[in-house]
Amino acid sequence: MYVGVDEAGKGPVLGSMFVAAVRAEPDVIPAAVDDSKRLAPARREELADQLREQVDAVSVVEIPVERIDDPETDMNQLTVDGHAKALDELAQGGDHCYLDAGDTNAVRFERRVQTSIGADADVRAEHGADETYPIVGAASIIAKSARETHVDGLASEYGAVGSGYPGDETTRTFLRDYVHERGSLPACARESWQTSRDIMCERDQAALTDF
Repeated sequence: MYVGVDEAGKGPVLGSMFVAAVRAEPDVIPAAVDDSKRLAPARREELADQLREQVDAVSVVEIPVERIDDPETDMNQLTVDGHAKALDELAQGGDHCYLDAGDTNAVRFERRVQTSIGADADVRAEHGADETYPIVGAASIIAKSARETHVDGLASEYGAVGSGYPGDETTRTFLRDYVHERGSLPACARESWQTSRDIMCERDQAALTDF
């Protein structure tokens, strides 16, 4: 059996990161599966639903803002932890596991995940694995779907938050307005991200000017 693992939400300033693992034989992966970033949102959700019905197993691990902001860790370690946990939830001995490398050094990432899992499975990490292996493309779709559901929940709670990425003007406007009105970042914001720090600095500068 084959297992693919990928993450979504590594770079946003808002919300959690998600790591998904998919376990299946290659012939059950729909031919339309591609790297989730290339798919329109509606098509991605259709494929996510189809995958959940057809594959042997799906595992989704959430890495919340509190862990991302923890000064005792970093994103590289959290990505390793997420991949390892997702694999441990469904991988079995003898499975061939393909990971989209979450480190500039794919071999190092592969080794760190391999030593962190309990299953006796064969682990291979590559950059761009979501484009090379349909099983990893499937995991990419599931992870992206989980994150988009999460962002929809943030929008229901806070209003227009945009995509959550630092380059999104709607996201930056949401953060500035929230800080201006309440004096602090929302609980969904990654305080350790430069975008959050910049907005808090703007607040402090404005306070000095008012004084």
